[in-house]
Amino acid sequence: MAKNLVVVESPAKAKTIGKYLGPDYRVMASIGHIKDLPAKGLGVDVKNDFEPTYEVIPDTKKRNNRKVISELKSAAKEAEAIYLAADPDREGEAICQHLAEEIVPKRPKKPHFRVMFNEITKRAVQEAFKEPKQIDENLVAAQQARRVLDRLVGYKVSPLLCRTIGGRLSAGRVQSVALRMVVEREREIEKFVKTEYWTVGANLSARLPPAFDARLWKVGEQTVKTSGFDQEIKKSEILIGDEASARSIVEEAERQQFVVSEVTTKERKRNPVPAFITSKLQQEASRKLSFPVKKTMMVAQKLYEGVEVGSEGAVGLITYMRTDSTRVSDAALAEARDFIASQYGEAYLPEKAVHYRSKKDAQDAHEAIRPTDVSRTPESVARYLDRDELKLYRLIWQRFVASQMNPALFDQTTIDIEAGRFLFRATGSVLKFDGFLKVYEEGRDEKAEEDEEAARKLPLVEAGENLKLNGVSPEQHFTEPPPRYTEATLVKALEEKGIGRPSTYAAIMTTIQDREYVERVEGRFHPTALGMTVNDLLVEGGFDDLFNETYTARMEEELDEIEDGKLAWTDALGEFYEKFARDLKAFETYVKGRKQQAIPTDEKCENCGSPMVIKLGRFGQFLACSNYPECRTTREVSKPAADGDGAAAGAQGATDGGAEEVAETCELCGKPMAMKRGRFGPFLGCTGYPECRNIRRVSKKTGAVAPAPVPIEGETCPVDGAQLVRRHGPYGEFVSCANYPTCKYIKRETTGVACPRPGCKGEIVVKKSKRGKYFYGCSEYPKCDTVYWDKPVAEPCPQCNAPFLLEKTTKKGTTRSCAREDCDYKEDVPAASAPAPTATRAGSEGRAAR
Repeated sequence: MAKNLVVVESPAKAKTIGKYLGPDYRVMASIGHIKDLPAKGLGVDVKNDFEPTYEVIPDTKKRNNRKVISELKSAAKEAEAIYLAADPDREGEAICQHLAEEIVPKRPKKPHFRVMFNEITKRAVQEAFKEPKQIDENLVAAQQARRVLDRLVGYKVSPLLCRTIGGRLSAGRVQSVALRMVVEREREIEKFVKTEYWTVGANLSARLPPAFDARLWKVGEQTVKTSGFDQEIKKSEILIGDEASARSIVEEAERQQFVVSEVTTKERKRNPVPAFITSKLQQEASRKLSFPVKKTMMVAQKLYEGVEVGSEGAVGLITYMRTDSTRVSDAALAEARDFIASQYGEAYLPEKAVHYRSKKDAQDAHEAIRPTDVSRTPESVARYLDRDELKLYRLIWQRFVASQMNPALFDQTTIDIEAGRFLFRATGSVLKFDGFLKVYEEGRDEKAEEDEEAARKLPLVEAGENLKLNGVSPEQHFTEPPPRYTEATLVKALEEKGIGRPSTYAAIMTTIQDREYVERVEGRFHPTALGMTVNDLLVEGGFDDLFNETYTARMEEELDEIEDGKLAWTDALGEFYEKFARDLKAFETYVKGRKQQAIPTDEKCENCGSPMVIKLGRFGQFLACSNYPECRTTREVSKPAADGDGAAAGAQGATDGGAEEVAETCELCGKPMAMKRGRFGPFLGCTGYPECRNIRRVSKKTGAVAPAPVPIEGETCPVDGAQLVRRHGPYGEFVSCANYPTCKYIKRETTGVACPRPGCKGEIVVKKSKRGKYFYGCSEYPKCDTVYWDKPVAEPCPQCNAPFLLEKTTKKGTTRSCAREDCDYKEDVPAASAPAPTATRAGSEGRAAR
């Protein structure tokens, strides 16, 4: 029997740690937090030094919390010592504190310890258990302060929002600041006034090729202004502000002789960047992999806790993924240097290990995010990881290795060309030594025009050389408003302003989208009408200085001071609450007696002509006539319809006043069909409802009614034995049970390829995203989330004998490649043998779920 009990948060982490500790240790999982503030009620005694009341988290369908605690208590009674090994951060410390309170026996009192490790490797785990510690009360206090702060703000402010605007809304200490940043950026864009400016370019040829472009740089002693238009024009600058001015310069330049006045070549260094901290990983995964922040953290968590790597068993592949420090251990630096020297050569290895400075407010408790073993290359573990895991691991591995390599070297050439009173300039650069770029190059949010110019190839020229003018051309430009935030740039802005911490960025991004305060359009955040209304109400109603970047950043600093033992958490809460109570009172006065806030729109009521407004109900936003109650017209806010015929499911009878019969009969019961309106828009429903629930969707764009389902001879539903029929959904045709929506069976279009995930019995079927793009996923979803954007083809790989290939069709043609990341097999498919694109498919995941 094991003498010691070890408790961690997750089963995956327990499995990885268990193999390093041996038979004297029993490793169990708490499945995250076991205690929290109550779901109902404030749970904080404001008058008694903000004393929180914690309770065991109630059981849910997915988790029997009381059973988990009972099993941990039983194991703790039998153990000689108890080791609490949750993640090494504030949340982990709070989990350990609550575990100590709930499971450690009081009589007789048993020794219990806190163990922490930055990576789940044999060396790190065993070293941590050699020097166990006690729970850090300062860390617990910092987490408790944050939790109480967030509860006070959310619990006190959110109900006032709900009463004033309606629906289920929330405010948050950090989420509301993030929303404010998105709204204020939108207002900047709305107020932005474009400035017209022109540039003039010349295409020139020298004695040697190639021809090249040069841009007008100076007119006399004045530099041509192409940026900084929010500042006054200096005497040393000239703005080419209209076409006439540009044409005049072109005409004059065409009459000049172009002569090289100066050629300068400089060696330019480009230094590598440090290994990832959390925010930089989230930003880069968003740029390069199109991963949402939440997905990045979920995948990173798996890589940290451990994945099965062949005969090695469960292995933690990366260090702890919530960190704001760029520090790397000496042992890891030495391993990286040995690897670089052996794999890339001494030329790529700096004389000494590269150390990077962390930002001034970094906690520095953990290392940067890096592979636990640099010799475990992405290629060597590819067969054990799914696609997302491999992509993220490769990114982390490449960034870490590159951070310890020599800089890249460029020869940057600048050619100045005189043409009368004009000075033209051409720049270009040549990569002389690739250095760290051999492994990794950091992505960018916006590509600079200067980068394109620098990449140009220039001919070899000499000062005094006459050039041939091939042409001079003007180009019109307009200044652009600041770009809307993406997830990556919003995280970057929050980090730069000191708002939030590595553990909170993902939750912030998720919350403002889940609350429908913002929506992502082509990857960029647009505030919704609801989001703008909520923000304005909070800011104008008295919380301008609470939901403020500077104040929120200061609160984060105070939480850090609590963690460092420099500030008592009750003192920080007391100072905060004094100010918060004043603001709350002002807000209550501001909203008192106000009617439920309605959001104005430009739409008119089709019945009385009054303006339509957006209101909130229990199903979310809807449009309502502002002339209520005299006019009760309502309709849905323009949003993507729900999937398939399910768009009207649950909306039968929920019309806005009478159903209009149409010249259609129900194919199931023979009764007349009627045009109705539900929360997802118009639909055709049987007048025999609720006995008959037959419905057909109506196109929101054209008003056309979907054709009646067509029976498929010889095919029956495997669920209830009814006839299968072909229906028309918003994403094309699909086959389902005739008794839909009573029976929700939908026949999938299969590829004939079995799901490759070990232990999964599903098959890969054709699916379609809400944006209308085909993809291929496991039929066992959501139990299995295997997905491919390229079409799986049931043909073995000729090179490695993998069971299927992936087929991709582009404008250049069709290719098939091996599905395995570690196999480079690829073949072109002749046009005649390439299959036609899929025209129809089964229904969407959303419809199947209902």
